[in-house]
Amino acid sequence: MVTVMLIAVLADRRVLSLRSVAVAAIIVLVLRPEALLGPGFQLSFAATAALIAVFNGLRDRDISLGPRWLRPAVAVVISSAVAGLATAPIAAAHFNQIAHYGLIANLLSVPLMGVIVIPMAVLAGLLMPFGLEGPVLSIMGLALDWILGVAHTTSGWEGARGMVPSPGKAVLPLIALGALFALLWKGRLRILGVVPVVLGFALWAGTPRPDVLIAETGGLVGIMTDQGRALSKPRGAGFVALNWLENDGNPSSQDAANALWSESTTRAWKITHLLGKKAAESFDSCAREDWVILSAVPRDLNLPCRVIHPKTLRASGALALYKTKDGIKTISARDVTGTRLWHAQ
Repeated sequence: MVTVMLIAVLADRRVLSLRSVAVAAIIVLVLRPEALLGPGFQLSFAATAALIAVFNGLRDRDISLGPRWLRPAVAVVISSAVAGLATAPIAAAHFNQIAHYGLIANLLSVPLMGVIVIPMAVLAGLLMPFGLEGPVLSIMGLALDWILGVAHTTSGWEGARGMVPSPGKAVLPLIALGALFALLWKGRLRILGVVPVVLGFALWAGTPRPDVLIAETGGLVGIMTDQGRALSKPRGAGFVALNWLENDGNPSSQDAANALWSESTTRAWKITHLLGKKAAESFDSCAREDWVILSAVPRDLNLPCRVIHPKTLRASGALALYKTKDGIKTISARDVTGTRLWHAQ
């Protein structure tokens, strides 16, 4: 973006414009097209485009930010609010979190980043060949300590973090399409950009989560209940458990989720989860409508029920079960990612 801006200066063109953002985005995507799907690209360009659009709008309409002495503070408030709103849906979609006190944290830290940290970093780079960067880096360190302190303090406040479930595939594209239309279109028709945005949020609110999740090793099962997802064990497969709970928008720990696991929960789905080779070998009875998930391959596979074990999961990957009016719908990880050369057949 800085390179595009410098070229615009040399060409005597407007520096901060949506065209500059578009050119910078095209350059990045030509070099690394996969960046489009990454949160870094999406967050950076969403914030930049929104900031340029808002401040250009204020300038074109000759809207004053107040007395000269107050303008820097007002600009920080506006930029923090705009960037926060523009990036909030993307951050929530990728990380399942919303920072409720982000504006306050930005107001307390962004001025130091621009006034002290960045200038001191540049100055330290210039002085480093002469071995004189020490005092400059010390000043920079004090400012960074303040910024980190603000982050730790605000994140520790009650209600600082909100959790949201993962959206469906169409949600972010719809929101982005509507926002881009509203930013780029000239005239009153830009209000139509609100329609895809509202539709995207409506789809997000109605995104279904799997009723049952089965880890690809068979070592963990999660069943959705009215109180949240119940996990079959309090420890082990922690990374999988964390991802399941985050994608549900559930701030609970694995221990708390395991406390919801009960006989009534498993009975409602006719699910039995057995851990260890001994439990798999001793299991020999089940009804046709039962689901039995094992963490080890059983000796006898001729059972009337649906038996899920590491050997079957090696071919399918993790499983998600949805209860529909036509019965239980099963979606495997392979259904989502497709078959790769390195997948077991």
